[in-house]
Amino acid sequence: MSFKSFEEIVQFAMDKEKEAVDFYSGLAKEAIFSGAKETLEGFAGEEQKHYDMLSNLGKAGKTLADYKFEWIPDIKRSNYLVDVDDPKDMDYVELLRLAMKREEKALKLYNELLERADKEDLKNVFKMLCQEEAKHKLTLETMYDDYMAEQGD
Repeated sequence: MSFKSFEEIVQFAMDKEKEAVDFYSGLAKEAIFSGAKETLEGFAGEEQKHYDMLSNLGKAGKTLADYKFEWIPDIKRSNYLVDVDDPKDMDYVELLRLAMKREEKALKLYNELLERADKEDLKNVFKMLCQEEAKHKLTLETMYDDYMAEQGD
């Protein structure tokens, strides 16, 4: 993957975020249990926030200079889980696993693109995307750990 401009990178990232919104929204529509539906709609909403943030870059004076970079820890819970094959009729734990793995893969992709970026503005886009995906991954892994602890695991 090579990008020729800042705009191409932002559009690529927007496409990825839209894909995630559609994925989670589609699963939410098929969800049988209200808790699963609510969780999936929440995931879709978070991905929509990423999309909106990217689409607003450059508008009304919004720049990456306005973005606050911070270190997000990675507890790596999802790194030890296998991919979930069939998203239909998942229970809560399987939904969390699915979402964790998706965020893990998105984080990995954006980290790889960050390593290959050769201009500072491009690096900053990928740093921002890495941070946002890391936040989601940490939130999901914490939810998973909390749930498993409640179950006695």
